[in-house]
Amino acid sequence: MSVNSAAEDGLDWFYTDTVKSHFFNPQNIITNDKDEHDFARRASGVGQVGSPQCGDVMKVWIVVRENRIAECKWKTFGCASAIASTSMMSVIVTEKGGMHIDDALMLRPVGILSRLGGLPAIKVHCSVLGDQALRAAIEDYRSKI
Repeated sequence: MSVNSAAEDGLDWFYTDTVKSHFFNPQNIITNDKDEHDFARRASGVGQVGSPQCGDVMKVWIVVRENRIAECKWKTFGCASAIASTSMMSVIVTEKGGMHIDDALMLRPVGILSRLGGLPAIKVHCSVLGDQALRAAIEDYRSKI
């Protein structure tokens, strides 16, 4: 399945099972103020992108150990595609002992979309929020070391 195969098939609002899984059961999401406060206190870096005026805001916190992203938490004001994309991004950067921060800086939406099995073409823009917020969190981390 190509990254935009749902749109190519004419199914404008088709979501893969992987997208649905990450939307209904998002990984590494922060859902309340207490968890946000607790994780933010120990995070190595934080990044926020988007605008409430356009409807999507993404905030990502990372914990870096030995130049690898050991933990990645996030919260969003966004749609199902933004939630699923960022959930998948958080899994990608923390699996297998954590992605090296240099490699994480190179993570692009196409890599996230590929792991999701694609998104409807009209929703692809939602997949950029997570990787942009991740890069902002890494830059925040690097500014502190």
